[in-house]
Amino acid sequence: MVRQKVRAQTVALGFGLVDQTKIVTAASELARNTLDYGGGGSVTLEVLESDQRVGLSLKFTDQGAGIANIELALQNGYTTGGGLGLGLGGAKRLMHEFEITSEVGKGTCVTTVRWRQQS
Repeated sequence: MVRQKVRAQTVALGFGLVDQTKIVTAASELARNTLDYGGGGSVTLEVLESDQRVGLSLKFTDQGAGIANIELALQNGYTTGGGLGLGLGGAKRLMHEFEITSEVGKGTCVTTVRWRQQS
C-alpha cells in the first residue's frame, strides 16, 4: 500500500520515471524496516515547496526496539535480521535528504526528501 500511495504522489507531482523509481524503492525499504524491525508504525507523505522547487518528504516512525548504532546500521552489509543489509544505506543514497533518529527501547524515525528536477 505504501508503494502504491508513494507512486501515485510522485506521478501527481510530475517526477520523472527514474525519480519515481528511486522514491518508491526507498519507501519500500523503509516501510519494510518499519514492519520487520519496528513492529509496525506510520508513514507520512508531505509535499514540499521551497525556492520554486517541489519535493516529496516521507517520514517513517515506529515504536520498536530502536537502533543502538545508527552509523553501523547505515553501512552496507550490516544487518540484524539476516537480510542483505542494504535497506537503510540504500534508501539514504536514493534520496536527496535523509535524517534518522532512534532511541533504544523507544523506536526510530526516518525522514527523507527527494526534490523534483527542474524542467
